[in-house]
Amino acid sequence: MEFVLTKSDLGSVAITGDAIAQIVGLTAAECYGVVGTKRAGTLARFRLGGRTTRGIEISGDESSVSIALHVVVEHGLNLAEVAATIRSQVAYEVERLTGLTVAAVEVVIQRVRQSA
Repeated sequence: MEFVLTKSDLGSVAITGDAIAQIVGLTAAECYGVVGTKRAGTLARFRLGGRTTRGIEISGDESSVSIALHVVVEHGLNLAEVAATIRSQVAYEVERLTGLTVAAVEVVIQRVRQSA
């Protein structure tokens, strides 16, 4: 899936859903309390230099994007606050970096994990 960022007589500039998913993954990795993303029984831990899009779904039309993000959160934190932080940070960064309107960010807490 591609999202058109600009169009002119000379051509257009587009961004793929995978590129947006990388932005989402890197942004979520920086949010306090997020351990990783999760999809279908697998856990992807965030690591320096690693870019994972596991557990991130991108949809929408040419002018707006909807994001679903499945995360694993550290035990002992207020889950509603962690989810709200993820939602606001992801929406801000995607809009800032792409210029697209973020229609929705759905944060699904798949698992709570005890820190090591």
